[in-house]
Amino acid sequence: MFGLFLASIYYGAWGKLPDYHTLKTIQNADASEVYSDDGKILGRIYAENRTNIDFSAIPINVINALVATEDSRFYSHEGIDEISLVRVLVKTLILGNKSSGGGSTLSQQLAKNLYPRRDFGSFSMPVNKIKEAITASRLEKIYSKKKILQLYLNTVPFGEQVYGIESASRQYFSKPAYQLKLDESAVLIGMLKAPSYYNPRRFPERSKQRRNVVIGQMAKNNFISANQAEQLKQKPLVIKYQKQSTHSGLAPYLRERIRVEADNILKKYTKADGSYYDIYRDGLKIVSTVDYNMQKYAEDAVKSHMKNLQDLFYKHWGKQNPWDNNQVILTSAIERSPYYKSLIKEGKKKKEIDAILKKKRDMKIFTWNGEKEVKMSALDSIKHYIKLLNTGFVAMESNTGKIKAWVGGIDYKHFQYDRVTGRRQVGSIFKPIVYAAALEANMSPFEYYPNERKTYSEYQDWSPRNADNNYEGSYSMEGALAESINTIAVDFIMETGIQETIELAEELGITSPLPKVPSLALGTANISLLEMIQVYASFANRGKKVEPYYISRIENNKGEVIVDLNPLDTDTEPNLSPENADIINHMLTAVVDSGTAKSLRSVYGLKGEFAGKTGTTQSQADGWYIGYNQNLVAGAWVGAEDMRVHFRSLSLGQGASMALPIYGKFMYQLNNNSKYNNYCTAPFFKPDNEILAKLDIPHYMPPRAGFFERLLGLDNNKDDKIKIKEQRNRKKKDKKSIYDKIRSIFRKKD
Repeated sequence: MFGLFLASIYYGAWGKLPDYHTLKTIQNADASEVYSDDGKILGRIYAENRTNIDFSAIPINVINALVATEDSRFYSHEGIDEISLVRVLVKTLILGNKSSGGGSTLSQQLAKNLYPRRDFGSFSMPVNKIKEAITASRLEKIYSKKKILQLYLNTVPFGEQVYGIESASRQYFSKPAYQLKLDESAVLIGMLKAPSYYNPRRFPERSKQRRNVVIGQMAKNNFISANQAEQLKQKPLVIKYQKQSTHSGLAPYLRERIRVEADNILKKYTKADGSYYDIYRDGLKIVSTVDYNMQKYAEDAVKSHMKNLQDLFYKHWGKQNPWDNNQVILTSAIERSPYYKSLIKEGKKKKEIDAILKKKRDMKIFTWNGEKEVKMSALDSIKHYIKLLNTGFVAMESNTGKIKAWVGGIDYKHFQYDRVTGRRQVGSIFKPIVYAAALEANMSPFEYYPNERKTYSEYQDWSPRNADNNYEGSYSMEGALAESINTIAVDFIMETGIQETIELAEELGITSPLPKVPSLALGTANISLLEMIQVYASFANRGKKVEPYYISRIENNKGEVIVDLNPLDTDTEPNLSPENADIINHMLTAVVDSGTAKSLRSVYGLKGEFAGKTGTTQSQADGWYIGYNQNLVAGAWVGAEDMRVHFRSLSLGQGASMALPIYGKFMYQLNNNSKYNNYCTAPFFKPDNEILAKLDIPHYMPPRAGFFERLLGLDNNKDDKIKIKEQRNRKKKDKKSIYDKIRSIFRKKD
């Protein structure tokens, strides 16, 4: 009878058994990994959180702990422990104990992990046990003992959706498996009996007790001495937990873009057997252009500034709320929320929905002091998120397009919309494009332009205003750009042509739709941060358009390059003349040296040659800053999700206060690391000496006083003249300083 039962299992009556060919081609799902360009892991892409490793990378302590605890006769049997198997069958078939278990060898456990058990009713245990025994026997005939141990430790689950010893080591001890100490190895092997029950993060005491059992088994089986075991049992349980998830690690926003783009790229390439690569299972290595330290500096800068800015925002509003005088803000936020949409989909009525939204429930919310578990109504949660400010930051090599750092928001888990590619009104950071177009149209950078308020009747009597409501005197082109004078920017776009300005913007990298109206000069268009970074990179690159990219190459699990994505060096024609690009760069250095970005010198101590532009949109809804030199361009946007939520003060809400500090903190860190000198000290190409001399004029020319006013000494422009004199003296001093530095260099050479 038993022979027939055994034969029915062997020949597949209870489901087909894996044959030798199938077992020879076992391949566990292996996570792909994203690396920085300097070889450090940024994060992982997987269906199962697993990294397969070779036997040589598994410490002997892990092997000994496993064998001592799970299968002490592992090296002497051929896959089946007959005595244990008979005991299980007698208990289940004769005594009717359906829960009887135990007695499985490591080879049988591997078979169970590879081919999960099925439900056969009252016959489940004996059928599954016999199937596992047959499969284990076949595995032992195909593989060496070392290979079986390797397969087992790469396959076994460790709870929390973690598979394999390597991933478990990284999650619970933040180190690769080969660095595990003996007591740490015992903790992980101890989890195998019941991964959730013996989880060291959730139940440290249970885990410690189980660890000590494993250590005791190691001593019993002569892998360690009794004295050593006692010493190890006295050690406290110490873990260094680091949650491994698809969004943990650096650059989660960029890694999501890399995942999508790499997956699309791989559809064009096949493996040796003709099958397509699977980014979730094939253990690929995706090398990005990101610099590990620069990414960390960027994330630290965002966290530091945005935490302080959020506190300031709360204090600024006090007991008031942005929606107190405009309930539409709250209503639209409610209607945008996924929870509200799900209630509508369920067919709930408004009155019922209102009651549900006010009901408190357990939830997790983002705060700058970490994720918090709270009891809060959905309505209060919506109000909490309305008042949160968000940001995007990106840094790119000006001449290559390599993305070096990318922060798409304040927290990927809670805010997955990428602010680097999201479009917002750009404000004054658009103005350099207007000035570049004016230069291309042969408008002179050496003349003064009147600061006059005008009304444009052909555009519904639109009349642009300056931020300070001052409409006197005249500005040089550099002065108007450095001081962000709106009236003159609009004059330039009208003189140059709106269409011509749009065409140049598109040639420099903007793909967003641009409105054909004069207010475009003031940055009323919605454009992404990445597009604007591309434009400023074109300025730094002397008019040549630069294409951003962030994947350098993709390798298979053997280290062979599948595809190299570094662009070939091609000498493209500039879209903006190099001479005019040099003038724009020179003008924008004034923004840093004496304009709205001068805090980069005084507060953040930047010493090199830098250019940049701040931007602030209407009602302080958006704050911008883009800064750059010859080799690196970086910038930030800051604002709330709803543009009606903002600071009510220009001093608090301007780009110099909201966005510039992120750039400043980022560059400060680069400045303090000699490895990045090339990104902090690269000078711009200079206009020739004749142009430089002509550009060296005061930014502002006050209105000339009348004859009698001058005769009577009633010159209202005295203060302005003093400012001009001071400006000239400062420029002479700067020049003298530069000449002194040059002389000292030649002295050193002599």
